Amino acid sequence: MASLSGTRRIWLTGATSGIGEALAKRLLADGHRVALTARREEALEALAAGHPNALVVPADLTDRAATRRAGAAIEEAFGGLDIALLNAGTCEYLDVREFDVELVERVFTTNFLGTLYAIDAALPLLRRAEGRTQPPLLAAVSSASAYLPLPRAEAYGASKAAISHFLESLRLDLAAEEIDVSVIHPGFVETPLTARNDFSMPMQISAERAAEYIVEGLARRRLDIHFPRRFTYLVKALGVLPPALRRRFGLRIAGRGRDGDDA
Repeated sequence: MASLSGTRRIWLTGATSGIGEALAKRLLADGHRVALTARREEALEALAAGHPNALVVPADLTDRAATRRAGAAIEEAFGGLDIALLNAGTCEYLDVREFDVELVERVFTTNFLGTLYAIDAALPLLRRAEGRTQPPLLAAVSSASAYLPLPRAEAYGASKAAISHFLESLRLDLAAEEIDVSVIHPGFVETPLTARNDFSMPMQISAERAAEYIVEGLARRRLDIHFPRRFTYLVKALGVLPPALRRRFGLRIAGRGRDGDDA
């Protein structure tokens, strides 16, 4: 697996759980200067313990002012950023029989607006990356669910699709400033969030393996970092089927879920 060269200044959000925690441990072990952000300061302090290259920056990324303060703290400590790695997110599934607008708002606020606020704070720091051998890099974690509509994933899938679309559009506009943009589309990964799922999760991988895929993708400047590829290529292929076939596939999954079988 490829690694990031040199010593990079990295902002990692969602750093205390799941993929984020695995990324934090990998990047700190590799010697990078990593600003760690999550809501729980105690968990961040425990993660940073013994790592002088770690900067603890607690923040609720759904709070725009708090996110900007986090950016200011990183600017004071690092002077700028080489990589912004925006990983924070949540997942809730919608039961259409009890249509819950507040659930959808919660998911979008954390996944999409939280990412948007972090981009707002990170871009000025990426623009200040001086003496660089590579362009600064903005990366955000979406999901393989952004490729294909699935039952009960109205809120989660749409919020992740919004991230993917926003980042891909932003990539075009940032090209003139030589700021690279990567979008990360994981399949099923063993995390506290997926542990709550009540359905089968094919080709699930560990958070540590996911972190390896992400670091390799960042090192290679991949536009779309997706994994595990046997799974994500299948989901991509299903996502480009005609609407009638996508509907048929989705209904089969929904039917299996109602019957209690593996989906």
